[in-house]
Amino acid sequence: MEQDTFSALVVEEQENNTFTRTVRLKTINALPPGEVLIRVRYSSLNYKDALSATGNRGVTKKYPHTPGIDAAGTVVLSSDLNWKIGEQVVCTGYDLGMNTSGGFGQYIRVPAGWLVRKPATLTLLESMQLGTAGFTAALCVAALQNNAVTPQTGLIMVTGATGGVGTLAIMLLKRLGYQAVAVTGKKTAHAFLTDLGASAILDRDEVLVGKEKPLLPARWAGVIDTVGGDMLATAIKSTNYDGVVASCGNAASSDLPLTVYPFILRGVHLVGIYSANCPMARRLRVWDKLANDWKIADLARISRLVPLDQIEEEILAMIAGKTQGRCVVDLEKKA
Repeated sequence: MEQDTFSALVVEEQENNTFTRTVRLKTINALPPGEVLIRVRYSSLNYKDALSATGNRGVTKKYPHTPGIDAAGTVVLSSDLNWKIGEQVVCTGYDLGMNTSGGFGQYIRVPAGWLVRKPATLTLLESMQLGTAGFTAALCVAALQNNAVTPQTGLIMVTGATGGVGTLAIMLLKRLGYQAVAVTGKKTAHAFLTDLGASAILDRDEVLVGKEKPLLPARWAGVIDTVGGDMLATAIKSTNYDGVVASCGNAASSDLPLTVYPFILRGVHLVGIYSANCPMARRLRVWDKLANDWKIADLARISRLVPLDQIEEEILAMIAGKTQGRCVVDLEKKA
């Protein structure tokens, strides 16, 4: 073991029910039990991390805590014969960063069953430019394909288009020949989304017109929804006959104000996307696609590299809905 202490972001609850975030030293011995110890090179900031970092008990039950649901790095110790010292690995989802000390620390210790070998065609940095967001976007696209939605079937609407899942979904859809219609409330992001490959851009308020109606004119062969609430309900109401809506987020709301009419009159398929506990066999298939047939070129276009000691600003911006693309955390770089 090369060292006993390491730097990590530690979120603590204060007496006035507020939460503070500081980078400090932690000890290897304080990490939770697990078969594999990993030196983390990169992590990434996801909405779930921002919630954990600001004290959301639905994500993290006990504090102090180190968030980070994504991590990519190198095995330094292993009691499991399937994992060798020096192997490069990716860990996303499961309980990492929720109630298990996560990737915003230079070391994690996790169960062997949580790990995926880094695909040879991806660098550690690229694996975290994708991370949970890219993995989730790929699961959504797979849900469309598995339900016979092809590029020829029609338009695909992507909500929350400037976020991590949204931007990667647009790039992936473009890569596979689909026409993606991006939905955003950020008027300054139109050129950015067009550059990523969106065939058209709709204002969020425009999409929500008529949201009180049980059905709306059919427009979409498929939808990738990252926000939930009225947006998800409206998307379902305006999806074509036998179309597919992949639901993977609830940043706007966890409620779904809806009747059964889109399902019984149009046969709309609502597919829930659960990336954190995705079965390993499917997880491996999706990572293989992202590394090969579905590989997205130039991920740097949507990502920025941030040292751990500068992540505070990014967390607050994400909670305020002001971020764009992907924030990758460099665990070895300092400001």
